[in-house]
Amino acid sequence: MTTLETIQTRRTIKAFKPDPIPENDLNTWLEAASYAPNHRMNEPWELLFIGPETRAALNHKTDFGGAPVLIGVVSKPAASVVEREENIMAVSCYIQNFMLAAHEAGAGVFWSSLGGTARGHEVLGIPGEQDVIAVLAVGYPQEIPAAKERTPITDKISYLP
Repeated sequence: MTTLETIQTRRTIKAFKPDPIPENDLNTWLEAASYAPNHRMNEPWELLFIGPETRAALNHKTDFGGAPVLIGVVSKPAASVVEREENIMAVSCYIQNFMLAAHEAGAGVFWSSLGGTARGHEVLGIPGEQDVIAVLAVGYPQEIPAAKERTPITDKISYLP
C-alpha cells in the first residue's frame, strides 16, 4: 500500500473480531507512531494498556466494539498553555501515525474521546493537569465501512494577501 492509499483507505472501525493482536505487531505500530512531529522532541505521549476491570468501569456504550486491545493515550503535563497545546497536537499526530500503521497491517482502530471526560479521568486515574487524548480500541475489523464523501479541498482553501 502506498502512503496515499493507506491514508485514503483508513476507516474508523466500530466492530472487531475477537482475534488477538500479536504483541510484537502492536509494539511495532506504537514505535513507528513515535516518529510523529513533536515540539522540542519532548515526546509527550504516554500509553495506558487498559485491562478488563478498567474497561468495564469506563462503561462504553458498545464496549469499544469488542476490540481485544484498549490503549489510553495521555498527553503529559505542560508548563504553559502554549506547551499544552503543542503537546496535544503532537499526541494527536502520534495517534494518527499509529492508526495508519495498524491499518496498513490489516488491523483497525476506533478513537474514543471517552477518557477525556471527568469520569474518564477518574476511572483511568489521570490527574486534572493531564489530558486524555484518546482511548483507542484496536483489533481486526469485522467489517470495514465505506468511505464517506469529503468536502473538496478547494472549498477549504483561502488565500491571504
